[in-house]
Amino acid sequence: MQALGMVAMMVGINAVVQHMPKSHYPVLFIVSLAVGGLLGQWLDLEKHFDNLVNKFSKPKADGNNLAEGLATAVLLYCIGSLSILGPIQAALNKDYTFLFTNGMLDGITSIVLASTFGIGMALAAVAVLCWQGSIYLIAMLLQNSINTNMITELTIVGGF
Repeated sequence: MQALGMVAMMVGINAVVQHMPKSHYPVLFIVSLAVGGLLGQWLDLEKHFDNLVNKFSKPKADGNNLAEGLATAVLLYCIGSLSILGPIQAALNKDYTFLFTNGMLDGITSIVLASTFGIGMALAAVAVLCWQGSIYLIAMLLQNSINTNMITELTIVGGF
């Protein structure tokens, strides 16, 4: 898991280093991260998510809790720059680099999570399909409205 974290960190650093010189709004990522953090705190997303997981959590005698495992998997697989930028890049530029990188990271992570939470972790694939599929479709529908500058700024924020 530490190696996967390092890979994700290096992909993010690479995205920032490659795209920062092309940015027309070099401080936009700071504002985006600050506003996102404030919004997340104000909406208390973590509490709502924990309450949802606790509704379905029924710890087993062996400590394996499928609801907790699925919640962990969905967060890991769906909340990250690669899971957002990958489908966008694939839809707009036919560039599958982020999508394949994300798939490899998620695949290895899923093996680790399945060893802890069981084969039911495969259900997280449904969430990933819905999440990334909807982003792909939205990007395809809005492709005339999304310009290169927007993708550059989104990649920088995602990299951070």
